[in-house]
Amino acid sequence: MSKKEKETKEETQQTADTATEKVAETTGEVTEEKAETKAEEIKVDPKDLEIADLKDKLLRTMAEFDNYRKRTAKERMELSPEITARNLTEFLPVMDNLDRALAAECKDPDYKKGVEMIHESFVTALQNLGVEVIESDGAQFNPSYHQAVQQVEDDSKEEGTIAATFQKG
Repeated sequence: MSKKEKETKEETQQTADTATEKVAETTGEVTEEKAETKAEEIKVDPKDLEIADLKDKLLRTMAEFDNYRKRTAKERMELSPEITARNLTEFLPVMDNLDRALAAECKDPDYKKGVEMIHESFVTALQNLGVEVIESDGAQFNPSYHQAVQQVEDDSKEEGTIAATFQKG
């Protein structure tokens, strides 16, 4: 290669290097500007952060309250039969007393009719609540349903048969 060719090649290379440096400088400036712009964008107003935090707390509180509401409704549904049974057992002695009042001798027919009407309405109310009479006279004794007060020997009845009911309960 001749000297001129070498010089031309060197000049071309220098020109290319200079152009590359200018592009790099320009790119560096652009990336610096982009970085500054992004930094400005990243800077968020503290009020916006507080709003986002409060929204998050609100959503969590609402979800917690919804879960609480569902849980208490479920507990109420589970406890309802127990509470009803407990309350109804308080009224069964009243029913037994009305049965005794009907069985007692009474000279006043209006008084007896009044007790019969009260008894009928009370029986209807208990039936509407799901209470039913378990007939036991002459039935086989079942310790799940019956309470034995005494045993009576009776040749006409089978062993384990209920002879008489003292209180329905």
